[in-house]
Amino acid sequence: MAKTIIPFGPQHPVLPEPIHLSLTVEDEIVTEAVPALGYVHRGLEKLCEIRDIHHMIQIVERVCGICSKIHAMCYCQGIEEMMGVEIPERAKYLRVIWSELHRMHSHLLWLGLFADAFGFESLFYQFWRIRERIMDINEATTGNRVIVSVNVIGGTRRDLTPEQTRWILSELDNAEREIKELQSTILDDYTVRKRTVDKGILTKEQALVLGAVGPTLRGSGVAEDARQLGYACFNELDFEPIVEHGCDSYSRNKVRYRETLQSVNLVRQAIRQMPDGETAVKVKGFPEGEHTMRVEQPRGELFYYFKADGTKNLDRLRIRTPTFANIPPLAAMLPGIELADVPVVVLSIDPCISCTER
Repeated sequence: MAKTIIPFGPQHPVLPEPIHLSLTVEDEIVTEAVPALGYVHRGLEKLCEIRDIHHMIQIVERVCGICSKIHAMCYCQGIEEMMGVEIPERAKYLRVIWSELHRMHSHLLWLGLFADAFGFESLFYQFWRIRERIMDINEATTGNRVIVSVNVIGGTRRDLTPEQTRWILSELDNAEREIKELQSTILDDYTVRKRTVDKGILTKEQALVLGAVGPTLRGSGVAEDARQLGYACFNELDFEPIVEHGCDSYSRNKVRYRETLQSVNLVRQAIRQMPDGETAVKVKGFPEGEHTMRVEQPRGELFYYFKADGTKNLDRLRIRTPTFANIPPLAAMLPGIELADVPVVVLSIDPCISCTER
């Protein structure tokens, strides 16, 4: 059989950001996939040397706009632990509320893009219409739709009023109903199942050996979620990782769909259990030493490494985003599938290349 090497990306309709895959194909079947990164560089980590620890909150939020709140929370929690700062209980619940709202709008964005990859343009608009409800909540409670800038070292800069929490719960009821109305299409439609079931297989063993994270890992039957660490107030909430065992693109799709509904439930729990009190404490001094912090981003585990010398600037900030961890598993999923299925399988890991390379 004649082998052909076909370039996929860095510009492709299914890719919102640039990644290049060299696909070796034999009679429309992919036999090898070699990824190439390096198309994006913004120097965000280097800025820690010239921006003080408080200004860096706004920098890390721009690593990825879709999950900016979770980047800021990971950064602030790491600095707080280095400095021995205990934030108010109310601030922990507020952080979780806005984080889970970000998880919802990220998953709804992805579900729309995934539907569009099959040509389901109406379903794409339906998911994004629901996402607008979440964006409206962000805007009404923080002043911004995407990069909300509510985290500060020591807590949060904003609070929620009783009127706002009642409105949020009402909007979430509407969003939950609308998401469930789309379940039969995104999970049971013949075309969706034909394009995803047994496509892009990543076995449980492969997922563990190759270091997969997030829905990519949980779609292969591994019940691992950084929220199980209990950071912020997750240890006070009723929470179990969403797991599917099909190990294919369909399972990864189903994990994200179910996690969207789970986030609705987590926000409800956090609002109902949130205590009264202050939202931030004053922080004096600067961090010193080395530290790491892990949180669960919509795409998987987010890892921060800090090195500080007691001055206003960090010595080193290193960020490992979940897409970086999911690239090797992606390369293992592609061999054996048809060339026409490559876009859907690539999209099934929810790639975010700009935050991977920074």
